Amino acid sequence: MPKRSRKEAAEGEEEGSRPAKGGRGQAKGVEPALLYVDPPLREVTPGGQRSNFKVTSWNVDGLRAWVRKGALQWVQEDAPDVLLLQETKCAEAQVPPEVRALPRLPHQFWASASGRGGYSGVGLLARERPLDVTYGIGDPSLDAEGRVITAELPSLFLVCAYVPNSGRGLARLAERQRWDRALRAHLSRLDARKPVLLGGDLNVAYQELDLRHPRANRRSPGFTNEEREAFGELLGGGFIDSFRFLYPGVPNAFTFWTHLGGARGRNVGWRLDYFVLSRRLRGALCDSKIRNEVMGSDHCPVSVYLALGEGEGRPRNGAD
Repeated sequence: MPKRSRKEAAEGEEEGSRPAKGGRGQAKGVEPALLYVDPPLREVTPGGQRSNFKVTSWNVDGLRAWVRKGALQWVQEDAPDVLLLQETKCAEAQVPPEVRALPRLPHQFWASASGRGGYSGVGLLARERPLDVTYGIGDPSLDAEGRVITAELPSLFLVCAYVPNSGRGLARLAERQRWDRALRAHLSRLDARKPVLLGGDLNVAYQELDLRHPRANRRSPGFTNEEREAFGELLGGGFIDSFRFLYPGVPNAFTFWTHLGGARGRNVGWRLDYFVLSRRLRGALCDSKIRNEVMGSDHCPVSVYLALGEGEGRPRNGAD
């Protein structure tokens, strides 16, 4: 399946969902009204609890290429407690040694597509060892592409997901709908036990606000009624989109840009990368960030900041 096929329409810049690799921020002369500047970090919850647990998620568009572009330096400076990676495009045995050696993230778990090391794949890297780690969403017919890892922490489940694209001409839309249903069922099962934090490339722009050209993309993968309705059903089932919960009307906040036409420089993009939380984690949510100044992939990283109690998933006593 061609990657990001929804971006291959004739009006490539209107599709606007892959950045030019190696770009350096916004192009000169772009209208300020079309830019998004990530606001200062909210370090405390409305109830006054200070953030102490950070998870960063990034679709790397090929782990080995991402490493060659120097992205690991930014990861080390960012210092998340957990790093979620999507579209690694490599088997576990092919994970670069530089990634294996990350000092703050020694507990690493990888999933890849069966027999297809250069396709799909996710990774979950943690500062503290999870209580348990599982792979997939419970449907063998959907789990062969290595798209989901679930880690159980003391007080929540952390799910890394790379949701499949519906394909050129929506050829895989029916499969995508089945996948969405299976993911919702998986999250609901987890949520019945503990709160859930889902992070990753969910391959959907839920609102018109979440892509630059909604009218041109009504039947493009990632913005079909079917995919948006499925995401709405997830939210209606007890979950919140952390970014829109905090920033409901903020425009131009995109995480993915096409290679075509200098789209990243003009901020012609889509918001496809999310942190979705169980509603009962709202009180622990400090901030949800789009790190659109960070280069290294056709996506930018996103981060969520939570205030968790001692033993609820964060490192204890500040130890590495």
